[in-house]
Amino acid sequence: YLAFLGWTFDAYDFFSVSLTVSSIAKDFGVEPSEVTSAITTTLMLRPIGALIFGLIADRFGRRWPLMVDILLFSIINMASGFAPNLQACLNAVFGIAMGGEWGLGASLALESLPVESRGLFSGIYQEGYALGYLLATLVNFAVQSTGSTWRIVYWTGAVFALLAVFMRFFVPESATFEKTKEARKLMDRSFIKDIWIMLRNHYLRIIYMVILMAFFCFLAHGSQDLYPTFLQTQLGYTSAEMTVTSVVYNIGAIIGGILVGFYSSYLGRKLCIVVSCIMVGAFIPLWIYAPNIHSLRFGAFVLQFFVQGGFGVVPAHLNELSPPAFRGLMPGLTYQLGNLISAASSQIEATIGEKYPLRDDNGNLILKDDKPIADYGKTQAIFIGVVVGCLII
Repeated sequence: YLAFLGWTFDAYDFFSVSLTVSSIAKDFGVEPSEVTSAITTTLMLRPIGALIFGLIADRFGRRWPLMVDILLFSIINMASGFAPNLQACLNAVFGIAMGGEWGLGASLALESLPVESRGLFSGIYQEGYALGYLLATLVNFAVQSTGSTWRIVYWTGAVFALLAVFMRFFVPESATFEKTKEARKLMDRSFIKDIWIMLRNHYLRIIYMVILMAFFCFLAHGSQDLYPTFLQTQLGYTSAEMTVTSVVYNIGAIIGGILVGFYSSYLGRKLCIVVSCIMVGAFIPLWIYAPNIHSLRFGAFVLQFFVQGGFGVVPAHLNELSPPAFRGLMPGLTYQLGNLISAASSQIEATIGEKYPLRDDNGNLILKDDKPIADYGKTQAIFIGVVVGCLII
């Protein structure tokens, strides 16, 4: 439960940027693509956090590194709310803190569970991400509805994270880590030597895990990070309409992650991932080109059901592929290396969408406030179609 809570607040802090792209761009007088560079920077630095905190966790235990990690990104998020300009708002160090959270939380939550329970709890744990997105959406809506500054979204996230730090004082250390520590003592083998043996014996598996996570991260971030901006900028949704749509598809994500994660224990991890990708591809048109708002919400619900359905399998799958002695390091590091590869997802979509704006049937630019409207929708549709094809392969 506490690992889930930490991942929820971690995701809340990350999606604070996605949801406030338009507000930050307006406040600082820049283009949305410049703001999305904050997302890119965060994703690029996650592997450093996964490496640092993963090594510490496998050497000294999961509990204290997790507490330090979440305290760090709470402080950084609070500071971002006071940023005087865009450069100060770019959460570079936050990426390091966020990189440490997922792997440590997954190992603490899953490594001691029986195999038949891991699929269900893998889905529950992973959907802390969708719940964090949902919470950020609701807080952002409340802020916009009252005409308050976007900075409140960041300050609220910092308070949430501090609550998780307090609750983690009462979490015991992982039993699997304690057994590994005792086994290492009995064999009189150093931690560094164990790392070398692990790399020598499992390097092909590590490569597979990184490639898998690269495409999964392209899928998740490519379908989520720029979508709120697409709804407001291209489709002209009001803040209330965007919020309801975000709530709908995040509910779909939460349900999908839990259900597909549960059935993966019976149908197999890989089969559930492939079926989820096929369904994502099938619902891309309704997700972007729906004829009305209700159809679009249905398409977004189903698409995110299967995006996070496939992702709900990931924590269990990566933990099962990792040697017990390195479950603090390997799942988190391979996940975040995948994030590094996919770091520019939203920036690629935003830049291409702005380069090829919307045009009418005669080829003339469609303007809003004397500015071309970026075609974020077509960019996202093509991007996600390519990604699900690669994941299936």
